[in-house]
Amino acid sequence: MELRHLRYFCVVAEELNLTCAAERLHMSQPPLSRQIKQLEHEVGAELFERGSRGLRLTTTGQFFRQHAIQILEKVDATLESTRRMARSKRVMFGIGFVPSVFYGQLPLLVRELRQKDNVELSLAELTTVQQIQALKAGRIDMGFGRLRIDDPDVEQEVLFEEPVMAALPAGHPLEGTTPTLEQLSHYPLILFPAKPRPSMADMMLGLFRRQGLKVEVVQEANELQTALGLVASDIGITLVPEQVRRVQRDGIVYTYLADKHITSPVICSRRRGEKPSEIMQDANRILEVLVENRRSGRYP
Repeated sequence: MELRHLRYFCVVAEELNLTCAAERLHMSQPPLSRQIKQLEHEVGAELFERGSRGLRLTTTGQFFRQHAIQILEKVDATLESTRRMARSKRVMFGIGFVPSVFYGQLPLLVRELRQKDNVELSLAELTTVQQIQALKAGRIDMGFGRLRIDDPDVEQEVLFEEPVMAALPAGHPLEGTTPTLEQLSHYPLILFPAKPRPSMADMMLGLFRRQGLKVEVVQEANELQTALGLVASDIGITLVPEQVRRVQRDGIVYTYLADKHITSPVICSRRRGEKPSEIMQDANRILEVLVENRRSGRYP
């Protein structure tokens, strides 16, 4: 399927008349009719009802039209953004991140890079596994996650380790304490993200498993904010990296664990063996300062 098929379809769907649609598209009617039939064959469904009074969209056609319009608008917007970038000589720099790292230093990195006149930033919320794929495909240039993944095309740098905390419903029996994993294992656990895996969810389960503890997983959530909402609803508890405590919401309290050695890494991923661009060098310099501030306690 080509973009022209979608454009032809949208014009015909608007006109509901092949002759008028062909005039708008500056083509004759027979080729347009063939293109629409070819599209229907590829979709595997009739998009138009053909009658003596003209054309009508089928239910399938109405659904297809909504999505075709969205696709074409996205393509047009992307083309326009690309042209603007070319005219302004700006360079695209993509950053992927897991949500739990966006409450610490990452917004400061983004803010400083945005101040540079020659940079067009693209941010994408991705799991660490998705970041590796995006790096190899060239969709992003730098990723921030929490999983160590062995891939010959990607290098990973552990920026720092941060404590893991328990997020509890307000009024929970363990509120105000520094609980052990054994104590936490007696309460229903909320995991996130539910998919794709491996993820932070597997890290949480691994903490209990290594101590021979069994836990009851009462709910899985795809997003951090959903998991916290479930905690606030008293569905269960969850484990989060320290940065997440900056998310203040009613019904949730955060507490450090008794074992201070239980940590979660913040890992920066980049393409291996690639000569750093000017923008990458700037990002690395900014990141070095931010990480040192974090390690020294100036930005807890």
